[in-house]
Amino acid sequence: MAKELLKGNVAIAEAAVRAGLNAYFGYPITPQTELLEWLSARMPELGRAFVQAESELGAINMVYGAACTGARVMTSSSSPGFSLMLEGISYIAGTEIPVVLVDVMRGGPGLGNIAPAQADYNQIVHGGGHGDYHPIVLAPANIQEAIDITYTAFDLAEKYRNLVIIMVDGSLGQMMEPAELPEMKPVIMRTPEWAVYGSEGRERRFLSSIYLDPPAEEITNFRLERRWQEIKANEVQYKEYYLDDAEYAVIGFGTSGRIALSAVRAARAKGIPVGLLRPVSLAPFPEKAVEELSKKVKGMLVVEMNAGQMLEDIIKYSQGRIPVEFYGRMGGMVPMPEEIEAEIQRLVSQPAPTNGHPRDRWLARFGKVN
Repeated sequence: MAKELLKGNVAIAEAAVRAGLNAYFGYPITPQTELLEWLSARMPELGRAFVQAESELGAINMVYGAACTGARVMTSSSSPGFSLMLEGISYIAGTEIPVVLVDVMRGGPGLGNIAPAQADYNQIVHGGGHGDYHPIVLAPANIQEAIDITYTAFDLAEKYRNLVIIMVDGSLGQMMEPAELPEMKPVIMRTPEWAVYGSEGRERRFLSSIYLDPPAEEITNFRLERRWQEIKANEVQYKEYYLDDAEYAVIGFGTSGRIALSAVRAARAKGIPVGLLRPVSLAPFPEKAVEELSKKVKGMLVVEMNAGQMLEDIIKYSQGRIPVEFYGRMGGMVPMPEEIEAEIQRLVSQPAPTNGHPRDRWLARFGKVN
């Protein structure tokens, strides 16, 4: 197929359609509204279900009910809307049904603004809703990657009966790039053994996330944990750039990782032996890749569009072997390649820090109130 110029939100929506999406339930919120708008026309023309719910709470509970039938179901939102969905997301996790969600992040906290940010990392990667559960979280850095991840997300959700969350920010949702869409899969109304559908010779199923008996709840939690161990063993994804001969490494995901790659290339053109590790699966996180990289390089720079949320995972898995520095922009501000390049230069040229947290050092340098 030929490439075509696609906006990120539209590309994700169309990839879901081509992956066999049966039903979409959502509520408009910038900067993801084009995704909902595209599906509002596309789904009915294909004879599939589209409902604009009265709120994010309504949307996630419609998703919950529809997913119990075995259908391929999706919703999308942006940061404060996603926060409203967290109770329903926890119910979905507890019921062990496959669902695909898209979060197009914006500036915050609070209502914030409609500019791109990555401050939902802790909310999404480290659980979000109440209880012990683990969503699979995938963070593309370009539109082609977003298409490919969306197209396979439903298979991944069904394989593990698990939530899959595609986490992008407003810049990726709004930008346009040439990309290739996949072929259209046939729409199948799946009736897996666990689904609530009844059929001839088969008892109707009942699904719930309510386990009033603590021993029964604990059994469910152990089942979720064993499943997560299987996911961790099989579904880690990351990209490496220029790490074969690197003495220093930059780590960033999504848009931050994409911008950091430009900075890495500029730094290498000046003779600095630096490379980039870009996590694609934020959950399961590429723990081993970070651990092994920390044994090889002299220092790491973590770049994020937040105040250092993934940073805590990098510190954890690098285990204090090497200096770790941080550079973040917040509230909808996007780092420029030259800013990151300057931080690479600083990492290489200045003595290794002997105390303090990377976030504290970053805040001391950039945290003056204007």
